[in-house]
Amino acid sequence: MHFSNFMLLIIFVVSLKPVLDSFLLNAYRIRLMRELENKRGSRIITLVHRQESFNLLGLPLIEYINIEDAQSVLTAIRLTDPEVPIDILLHTPSDLSMPAEQIARALKRHKAKVTVIVPHYAMSGGTAIALAADEIIMNEDAVLGAMEPVVNGYPTSAYQHVLQSKSPAKIADETWIFADLAEKQLAQTRAFVRELAKEHLDADGVEKLALGLTSGRWTQDYPISVKELQELGLKISTDVPIEIYQVMNLYPQPRGARPSVDFIPMPYLGSS
Repeated sequence: MHFSNFMLLIIFVVSLKPVLDSFLLNAYRIRLMRELENKRGSRIITLVHRQESFNLLGLPLIEYINIEDAQSVLTAIRLTDPEVPIDILLHTPSDLSMPAEQIARALKRHKAKVTVIVPHYAMSGGTAIALAADEIIMNEDAVLGAMEPVVNGYPTSAYQHVLQSKSPAKIADETWIFADLAEKQLAQTRAFVRELAKEHLDADGVEKLALGLTSGRWTQDYPISVKELQELGLKISTDVPIEIYQVMNLYPQPRGARPSVDFIPMPYLGSS
């Protein structure tokens, strides 16, 4: 074989390797998900964001729950018979957002049992999704995040502090406007937490949870431990199936963009 032809062959093989690796990884992931589904009698949906350490020009970039994620998860739920349980494998640094709320409400309406499994962490938006579940399973060292709204880069409690500590004449009009927005967003978020938790906690427990997650006790990036969550009234199991970690290993830190939601795209029907 001529040397130039040999080099072209090498280049062709090397260029195909990432495609082949991706295909094999996806095939193995689907096989493992299918085995776990058969074991648990459920549909497995993964919502995994794995770009925590990716950065551009020194600026960190993180994934968040976006509208594409919501569309994919809602499709998976729609393709699942109401009698079939759903397990969500959740790993996200997301802030609270409209797509996260859409996912949470859709899961809340699902008739069969919904389980959210958090092997590592699920921050603000992930916390909302966890609250929608009938059961939360977390690694003993896994964490959730607070749900205090942020307006113009500041948490709502910061605006409350400013209004309480300064005379009205010294507060700029713009601050009053943002404080008004913050107050409205805080009321909306607390109402949302109450909506998600009311079936699993009594009235006092719901209010304790809503205030605990939104009052500014913790910043949005604070890792709320299993113990602290249990003290707020959440019932959390730490019995994470070993297969969950095996699935997580099949979501390596990517070099480029990749889908963050996976499910087997076919209807799941309950027993007749």
